[in-house]
Amino acid sequence: MDHARAAISNLFAGEPMSYTRFSIARQMDGDNSHVEMRLSADDEEGGETGRQEHMHASMPPRRSVKNLCFIVIAALLLLLIGFLIGYLSYRGRMQKAGRCLDGSGKCEMTPTASYLTEDETEEEEVPGPSVLYWPDLRTLFSKKLSARRLEDSLRQRANKDSFEAGQIEDEKAASYIHDQFNSFHLDEVWNDEHYVKLQVKGSSNNRVSILQNGIEEELESPNAYVAYSKTGSVVGKPVHVNYGLKADFQKLEKLGVSLNGTILIFRAGKITLAEKVANAQEAGAVGVLMYLDPYDYKNTDALVPFGHAHLGTGDPFTPGFPSFNHTQFPPVESSGLPRIPVQTISSQAASKLYSKMDGDKCLLEWKSGVMGCKMMSSTANVTVKLSVNNVMVDQKILNIFGAIKGFEEPDRYVVIGAQRDSWGPGAAKAGVGTAILLELAHVISDIVKNGGYKPRRSIIFASWSAGEYGAVGATEWLEGYSATLHAKAFTYINLDAAVLGFNHMKISASPLLYTLLERTMKGVKDPTKDSGNLYDRVGSDWVKTVVPLGLDNAAFPFLAFSGIPVVSFSFCNKDEEYPLLGTTEDTVENLKMTDKLYDLMRAAAEVAGQIALRLTHDHELYLDFERYSEELLAFQEKFLPYLRDVKALGLTLNWLFFARGDFQRATDTLRRDIASSDRENKIIRRALNDRIMKVEYDFLSPYLSPKDAPFRHIFFGRGSHTLQSLLENLQLLRTSRSSVNVSMLKEQLALATWTIKGAANALVGDIWDTDNEF
Repeated sequence: MDHARAAISNLFAGEPMSYTRFSIARQMDGDNSHVEMRLSADDEEGGETGRQEHMHASMPPRRSVKNLCFIVIAALLLLLIGFLIGYLSYRGRMQKAGRCLDGSGKCEMTPTASYLTEDETEEEEVPGPSVLYWPDLRTLFSKKLSARRLEDSLRQRANKDSFEAGQIEDEKAASYIHDQFNSFHLDEVWNDEHYVKLQVKGSSNNRVSILQNGIEEELESPNAYVAYSKTGSVVGKPVHVNYGLKADFQKLEKLGVSLNGTILIFRAGKITLAEKVANAQEAGAVGVLMYLDPYDYKNTDALVPFGHAHLGTGDPFTPGFPSFNHTQFPPVESSGLPRIPVQTISSQAASKLYSKMDGDKCLLEWKSGVMGCKMMSSTANVTVKLSVNNVMVDQKILNIFGAIKGFEEPDRYVVIGAQRDSWGPGAAKAGVGTAILLELAHVISDIVKNGGYKPRRSIIFASWSAGEYGAVGATEWLEGYSATLHAKAFTYINLDAAVLGFNHMKISASPLLYTLLERTMKGVKDPTKDSGNLYDRVGSDWVKTVVPLGLDNAAFPFLAFSGIPVVSFSFCNKDEEYPLLGTTEDTVENLKMTDKLYDLMRAAAEVAGQIALRLTHDHELYLDFERYSEELLAFQEKFLPYLRDVKALGLTLNWLFFARGDFQRATDTLRRDIASSDRENKIIRRALNDRIMKVEYDFLSPYLSPKDAPFRHIFFGRGSHTLQSLLENLQLLRTSRSSVNVSMLKEQLALATWTIKGAANALVGDIWDTDNEF
């Protein structure tokens, strides 16, 4: 210290009167610009301090002022030099990041970026696992995908009649997938056993007959059946109700048609069979028949589809609980089980039935492809007898899993899944998804083991059983590990039925994944064209065409039950259904008639793989939490016309609107916290990512029992707690005020308001940053 002071003394006229100290303190918000300049040595050891005070006392005032000027000038010069060095370093780093992101230059550092800015050049270096730059990783992944391997995997379904859940072919497929996962050298491979109740065909086929003038004539006795139908025989007057939509029932009601005691005939499509059956029960019907109408399903005259009638997912005899063999359950069943018999028939049988009916023709707007379509018989001479003799069985099913563990946050994971079982060969329904699942596991594992990629988070590959019965395998897994999964799984990618055609693309997804999905489609070539990408195919307004998830999609329980963001997509033919889905003709040979089948499968694998890799690559989770502000605003605009109607009941929508405003402010707060955070601090980065990944879960209404109302999501769930149900109740204030239950409306408003308010509070972060004031 004495030598240092002597040097300073020589520099400033030889007087050892004082020295300058610079202290640069790291701030938690990432700002390194705080500079502390001390102009004395007052804080040195006691002996030194005394000596300095004596020297200060004996200094002539003139020399002190002169030397102070020299010190200030020197300090300013040092600050200027430091600023120039910092600026040049920052500018060089940003230029390098820009070259890395656009693929035009070599990269040496690890990038990170906020996904919400269109300018992807603002990346910063963050210590952590050594990972490839995104353009390099994307290119490497694309090069390793193989259409030939996809073809070989799909061929495993060839020459097989059925992969029914829990049966021999399903178990063989499970064993094959397990062995494949091991051969790919995944970090973990395991299986999960569940013991579930399934309904299967009885000792003889179900039977549909026509009773005319006391004479019974068999209409059809198909091999196909509808799982979870009520068993027994019923007789009723046949009535055609189009697709079985609420609107179709309302048209018949306006025509004065009574449906009590009838057997309803539906066309397949628009909504699930289970929803059609629920609507029929509500209308008073005693039975349901459904067929594939040639108008929607080409060349299917003789085909009879399989299906299930449970209005829900999972094992209906353990609702809300996992079906493990070591758990004892009270006698309980899902409220979504039908109370009436249900059976599918061919369109040929439907045409024959219509020919026996002598009533009015089907409405023109219903556009049936069956010749002689009739709504009902004008006399009571023609009735239908439906006999169902399905049986319940206890069945063990296997879910197969493989995992690639993350290097930084192994307890945070993306799940990629595909249904394995099928009633028929299931080439399109289960074969395509399973082939893509195996290809992704193979390629991503190879990139990690041999390509230098070190994912920050884990990827889990899942093969589900009993998907045909309503995502039973997937739902039982979610129920069995719900306490863990909602805190650790942050995205589910569904691969089921990924290729059903070639000229169109159907997308279902959580709003949190819209931004990532859009950027992914921009980076995947359209396999059906010489140039262009998948984004060119769907167009800039693709979000408006997003299809809400239905009960028949395995991604639905992940989103609506567990609050995990999901994405599900498929290539298809525009305005056409794949006619063979769920039938015995869903074979590999028939599917190969799809133009460029294996190129489309490869493109689907590339989309799913890029999403999974991007979610495990970046430091900040690529989930657009601000999207839900737009979704809430869209609902608010739909609610606004009913302000006066609600006010007339002594109620108000203001609290609901204030809650939406609170959520908007919460997203702004989180964005600011991310922008000002120290991204080199792993603890802070993890805390911010946890707030992002909980957004979806926080839209599950906490005021409902998962057992009684399993699909608690206020946007995508099922029940009176949803925003859509609230909107429908508000609309009744205009069309049928007397039918509105005011107490129920109050409850709906309260549940929606406080679920949104709770989501806003959770997004803000710490409890001391929240309050219950609107």
